[in-house]
Amino acid sequence: MEYILRTLTKKEEVDSIIRDTIDKVLVLRLGRSSDPLCLQLDDILYKSVREVSKFATVALVDIDSEDVRVYVKYFDITLIPSTIFFFNAHHMKMDSGSADHTKWVGAFQRKQDFIDVVEAIFRGAMKGKLIVTCPLPPERIPKFQLLYKDV
Repeated sequence: MEYILRTLTKKEEVDSIIRDTIDKVLVLRLGRSSDPLCLQLDDILYKSVREVSKFATVALVDIDSEDVRVYVKYFDITLIPSTIFFFNAHHMKMDSGSADHTKWVGAFQRKQDFIDVVEAIFRGAMKGKLIVTCPLPPERIPKFQLLYKDV
């Protein structure tokens, strides 16, 4: 079976996939298809989608689409690629040692890193948790300096 990564360009498509993905982790990669780091992450997602298909759905969101700017603003997407996780329409957060638990910023270094993160989120969500601890060692977690405006 061929797995393809669906690209969402409209707010209604994003709303629908968040609402309709039940008992699976929804992985939304927000970024641009022209960005080299996004392409690196897309390659990892594409190679991993078969392994996680029983407990996760993966989709790409084009942040250049004017229609999805509400999500870009709501999730404060300033660095791309950013990956957001949902489970049964609930936003799942992950403590990866950074100040921002709402999203994964940057690309995963390996396919197995992505699979481990999604599996940890799925297991935590099945136990009713809304925030899980990142299963990756600190040296494989991208580090970014976060700057907060108007705080």
